[in-house]
Amino acid sequence: MNLIIVSGLSGSGKSIALHALEDLGYFCIDNLPFGMLRQLTGELQQGSSTDIERVAVSIDSRSREFLKTLSFGLEQLRDAGVTVRIVFLEAGTEKLLQRYSETRRRHPLTNEDTPLREGILRERELLTPLADAAERTIDTSVMTPYELRVAIRSFSEGSLQSSPTLLFQSFGFKRGAPADADTVFDLRCLPNPYWEKELRDLSGLDQPVIQFLERSDLVHQMAGQLKSFIDFWIRHFDVVDRSYLTVALGCAGGLHRSVYMVERLAREFRESAGPVQIRHRDLTPVKES
Repeated sequence: MNLIIVSGLSGSGKSIALHALEDLGYFCIDNLPFGMLRQLTGELQQGSSTDIERVAVSIDSRSREFLKTLSFGLEQLRDAGVTVRIVFLEAGTEKLLQRYSETRRRHPLTNEDTPLREGILRERELLTPLADAAERTIDTSVMTPYELRVAIRSFSEGSLQSSPTLLFQSFGFKRGAPADADTVFDLRCLPNPYWEKELRDLSGLDQPVIQFLERSDLVHQMAGQLKSFIDFWIRHFDVVDRSYLTVALGCAGGLHRSVYMVERLAREFRESAGPVQIRHRDLTPVKES
């Protein structure tokens, strides 16, 4: 049986993630107490519902008493033949405050004596064991629901692959580096198409921008060294049983140089390294590959 545990901060998108898994054919349960997981999987394994092989549950801070024995609980599940994977969703405190202000929903750890900000900080602390045990952490601060669903689908598909999925992500430093990246590369030293008037409104997907960048020896040198670095280190991620390696490439605005380099590296690694995915964080519309 394959079990995905979806956890994270309240307001970070756990419901969206669970619905995405449900659309992928998972048997889903929202807000299941952690202490009931072994009972649930045991009944599904031994009962009449043996055709249910993929299960996803969301767990929040209300399971805090059981989270104290998280390691033991996960070990029990794995000893019983359950493949357990954890994805943890987070978002910046200010973003969570904004979301709660917009939805006017009550945070599970707030009351008359506990304001929202304090509840969020307390929840971060309570969920630290799950965050530390997670195979992948996804920062949803700047994600749309669509982007989160794509990320969850990618995470799910990763469980079926024998080697890590390479996720190449472009971004602009003016909106900050993605918090869920395993490694971040700064491309702002490369020639900038933005300063060419005829290229300013184009992106790294457009041929004139591609031609501009490929006239630079520095661009080719950067691409070659990045490929060598990633090609070497992905083997080490494979050894430690990681299903994802997220490589973030940033330029000033996330439209030209980083988009070009993501496309170029993804194309090269598809030929040699297996599963590769692309996310252009600051490019509209979002490109899925």
